Amino acid sequence: MRVEGHERFEGVYYVVDELRRVLCTLNLDRGYSVYGEQLFQVGNAEYREWVPFRSKLSAAILRGLETMPVRSGTKVLYLGAASGTTVSHVSDIVGREGIVYAVEYSPRVLAQFMERVAKRRSNVVPILGDARLPERYAHLIGRVDVLYSDVAQPDQARIVVDNARLFLRSGGYVMVAIKARSIDSVEDPERVYRREIEVMEREGLKVEERVDLEPYERDHVMVVAKFT
Repeated sequence: MRVEGHERFEGVYYVVDELRRVLCTLNLDRGYSVYGEQLFQVGNAEYREWVPFRSKLSAAILRGLETMPVRSGTKVLYLGAASGTTVSHVSDIVGREGIVYAVEYSPRVLAQFMERVAKRRSNVVPILGDARLPERYAHLIGRVDVLYSDVAQPDQARIVVDNARLFLRSGGYVMVAIKARSIDSVEDPERVYRREIEVMEREGLKVEERVDLEPYERDHVMVVAKFT
């Protein structure tokens, strides 16, 4: 078994053996599996499998994502933390010099997130809040380098724009997983994607990349945009 660094992205790895080549991050919380993912001991380091069927960011990377602004030391605002699967891998990547502000709407889900992720990782700040009302948690967050959004709401692009205006530094990046069926359950997904992208571009976000997440996620794309 050996470890290979990702060809483009800092903090992302492959663990390789005779049978598999598995996308991974270096485990910041050694010995602990957040969501049942496999742990690999290679030399003195421990790596966590980054399962693409459980994480849209992993799916995007495996589908050929070209732009990945999350790296060591990055400050990230994460909307839609849920139980913390992707947040935990982002935490691994940004490391102890970075920080992840993780916003979740549901108190019950946030409690699970606290136990699984936030209490175990000093670089994760849990926030109970509604991503549609960013002014209510503005006092908790400074300027960030990356805004990552994974929210199941019909106004996904507007949520991203409103949070970017408050928190994202000039030249920072947005990564948004657009869920077509959360916006319109009957309209052609391609039309939904175009409309959401148009909203972001009108508000000063320059879209640099769009990646379809099939076969890992149906009717989803990952959009990467720069805040100008």
